[in-house]
Amino acid sequence: MSTILRLAAPEDLDIFAGLVARFHEEYGLQRTDDQRKSALLPLLEGSPHGAAYLIGPARAPVGYVVVTFGWSIEMGGLDGFIDEIWIRPAVRGRGIGTEALLTLCRTLKNTDLKALHLEVDRDDKATQSLYKKAGFALRDRYALMTRAM
Repeated sequence: MSTILRLAAPEDLDIFAGLVARFHEEYGLQRTDDQRKSALLPLLEGSPHGAAYLIGPARAPVGYVVVTFGWSIEMGGLDGFIDEIWIRPAVRGRGIGTEALLTLCRTLKNTDLKALHLEVDRDDKATQSLYKKAGFALRDRYALMTRAM
């Protein structure tokens, strides 16, 4: 299957929010539909802080990936963070996630982006394997820490 990675637009909000709701449900993340839509809409409207892509056919996407942008002195400038990536459980294991990540990296390669980061559970070897196939590597000395504001 050839993965279609399509930059989402405002008219995709309901479909996109539905996919995000499935991801949040699967991982026990408590957000309302309004919270999800409020977080997504600026990206769909072209915010410079990130980009949201649907994976798969336009009428029936099988997943999504959201990348946000920041700045890193260590990395030499603009960097990105894959905030969320999700593939419908029924189509997992077919290489769609790897293909989507590789396509995303090719898409972002011709920008000023210096590095692309993502977060992964240290005990989730299957997901780590997926990310390694797409060229990501664990950073031994670093752990992501968060303070909610």
